[in-house]
Amino acid sequence: MLRMVDLIEKKKQGKSHDEAEIRFIVRGYTAGELPDYQMSAWLMAVWFRGLSTAETAWLTMAMAHSGKIVDLSEIDGIKVDKHSTGGVGDTTTLIITPLVAAAGVKVAKMSGRGLGFTGGTIDKLEAIPGFRTSLATGEFTAQLQRVGMAVMGQTDDLAPADGKIYALRDVSATVDSIPLIAASVMSKKIAAGADKILLDVKYGSGAFMKTVAAATELARVMVGIGTDAGRETTAVISSMEEPLGTTIGNSLEVAEAIEVLSGKGDSRLRDYCIFLAAKMLLLAKPLLSMTAATDTIRGLLDSGAGLAKFGEFVEAQGGDRRIVQETHLLRQASRKMELRAAHEGYIVRMDSAEIGRAAILLGAGRAKKGDSIDLAAGIKLHRRCGEFVAAGDVLATLFFNEMIEPARAGLLIEKSIHIGKKKIPAGALIAGTVASSGWHEGSER
Repeated sequence: MLRMVDLIEKKKQGKSHDEAEIRFIVRGYTAGELPDYQMSAWLMAVWFRGLSTAETAWLTMAMAHSGKIVDLSEIDGIKVDKHSTGGVGDTTTLIITPLVAAAGVKVAKMSGRGLGFTGGTIDKLEAIPGFRTSLATGEFTAQLQRVGMAVMGQTDDLAPADGKIYALRDVSATVDSIPLIAASVMSKKIAAGADKILLDVKYGSGAFMKTVAAATELARVMVGIGTDAGRETTAVISSMEEPLGTTIGNSLEVAEAIEVLSGKGDSRLRDYCIFLAAKMLLLAKPLLSMTAATDTIRGLLDSGAGLAKFGEFVEAQGGDRRIVQETHLLRQASRKMELRAAHEGYIVRMDSAEIGRAAILLGAGRAKKGDSIDLAAGIKLHRRCGEFVAAGDVLATLFFNEMIEPARAGLLIEKSIHIGKKKIPAGALIAGTVASSGWHEGSER
C-alpha cells in the first residue's frame, strides 16, 4: 500500500518514482485525500532533487488526464496552440493568433492570468468590454470551427490537478523548478487538444529562467514531453531583458496589439510577432519555407486581414468589436504621471522585472493569486535600449486611478532605466529554437 510519507522520503533521498507512484500523488491530491502539508513537502523535495525525464512525463500526463481532454478531432485541419512562459509587455498572443487564423489555420488557445510581474492573456482580454473568457468546451470547439480561433481560461474540468498544484507551488516557493514548470505548461497544452504547439520560452530579468542555458533546458524538456505525447512541439528561446512591447498593463497592451495589427506600432514587437506567427504557420503547413510563411503573415498584416480577424474573434466572445477602431472604449485610467530623463545619454539597460513590479504598484498586476487588478492601470515606455535621450525627455508615462500613490512605482522605473554615455548595441531578441530535431541557433527555421 502506497503512503505519501514514504514517497516524500523517497524523493528526499533522490530516488526515482515509478508511474504508479506519480499517479497516486496526483490523484490523491486532486481528490483532497492528501493534505497540503504533505504535497508541499513533496514539491520541495522535487525542487531540490528534481525529476527524471520519465517522471516529468508521467507527472504531465497524470495532470492532463486529471480532467477532460478536449477532443478537436472533428474540426477540419491542423489545430495549433501557443504558450509563453511569461514576461513583461508580452502582447504576442493578441497579435499572432488572429494572423495565423487569418491564414486559415485553426488556433485553439487555453490561457492563464498574470502572476507577479508577468502578464496574463486572460486579464488582457477581460480589459475589452463584454469579453467572455469562460467558455464551455462546446462553445470553445464551435467557435474554433466557425471563426478559426478561440481563447479561454483554464476551467475546473481541464487539468484540475495543475490548478491545485500550481496554487500550492506559489505559496511554497517551488514555482521555479524546471520539471514542475514543464509539467504544468504541457499538461494544459495537452488537455486543450491542439495537434501542434509553439512555445515561447523567455530568459532574462523579466522571466522565470534567468539565462539562455536554463531557458533552453526548460524548452528541451517541454518539447520532449510534447513529442512523446504525439503533439509536435517547437520552442523559441527569446530575451526578456527589456520589456517586449512598449506598454505594460492590460488595456494598454490590448491597444498596442491593435496598433500593431493596424500596421503601425513598435517595430521590435511587430517583427517578433511576424516571426512567431510564421513559426506557427510552419507547424500547420510544414511544406512551406520560412520565407514563404513570413511573406504570408506579413501580407495578412499589411492587408488588414489580421485586424479584421481580431475583431471577429472579439465579437464572437461577447466583446465590443468597436474597440478595433476606437481603442478609447477600453478601460481608461483617470490619472497619469510622466517620468523624464535626468541627464542625456544612451539607454544601456532596462530591467524588465523592476518595471513589471512598478506596474503592480500601480494596480496592473497581482502580488499573489486572487488579488484584484486595475485593468486600466499600467506603464507606457517612450524609449528603447540603445536610444539616445536628452535631459528632460519623457522616458515613461504611468497610468493609474484614484487611491494609488505613484511615487514608489516611479522610483522603481527610474532605477530600472540605466542611462550611460556610450551606446551599447541591443542584444539579440531570439537566441534560437528547440525542436524534436534539436537546437537551432538564431532566428532561422
